[in-house]
Amino acid sequence: MICHEVDYEIIGNDMQIVEVELDPQETVIAEAGAMNYMEDGISFDTKMGDGSEPNSGVLGTLLNVGKRVLTGESIFMTHFTNNSAGKKRVAFAAPYPGRIIAIDMAQEGQELICQKDAFLCAAFGTSLDIAFHKRLGAGFFGGEGFVLQRLRGDGKAFVHVGGTVIKRELKNETLRVDTGCIAAFTPGIDYDIERAGGLKSMIFGGEGLFLATLRGTGTVYLQSLPFSRLAERVISAATIPGSKGEGSVLGGLGLGDKS
Repeated sequence: MICHEVDYEIIGNDMQIVEVELDPQETVIAEAGAMNYMEDGISFDTKMGDGSEPNSGVLGTLLNVGKRVLTGESIFMTHFTNNSAGKKRVAFAAPYPGRIIAIDMAQEGQELICQKDAFLCAAFGTSLDIAFHKRLGAGFFGGEGFVLQRLRGDGKAFVHVGGTVIKRELKNETLRVDTGCIAAFTPGIDYDIERAGGLKSMIFGGEGLFLATLRGTGTVYLQSLPFSRLAERVISAATIPGSKGEGSVLGGLGLGDKS
């Protein structure tokens, strides 16, 4: 299915939004709850699935819904369509601090594999599916479990990563990355895990027990601050006994001991 051609603008720095411009009768699909604002003339409809296979039938729709459940996403997606006679805009917000990446799927071989919660929105016609790790080790210790998201299409897709995004082009090369810092990669990249050095380095090195290994030719998108790491630091700071100073989370929220 040929994707709709959409124009866009990414606004902001740490908490970004992407503003998508739709021509008459153009549609963009998004995760439920991602919309920030939209102009008059745009209507939205919540559906099961991405709409890339309109003739898939009830069984096909239920299968796609089951796949979305496996990735931890909502079973519904929202379709935003411009029903007016002129150009209209709709905006989608990032769920936590980081960067929104605009992916031209046609330039990436019409396929991208990304972490399961990275997808934000895309031009109508983009297909969302799941990708399983081929190796048990990568599934258990690779940072994202067995299931990743696979995006297919020839239009624009927008994914969100935590912190700063780093784009690396590999040409039959190997790159070792902290598990969890991989945001997305193209199908030409082989993904596996390996031990993080010797026993002493694994225990005391502070880099975890395993590293992710990326080999091959293609594009890799890395993130400097995965949401899981951000959440761990916030929870750790909030649960330190006696945390009540100005620099603590509880103190900063005015919840510390006032005595």
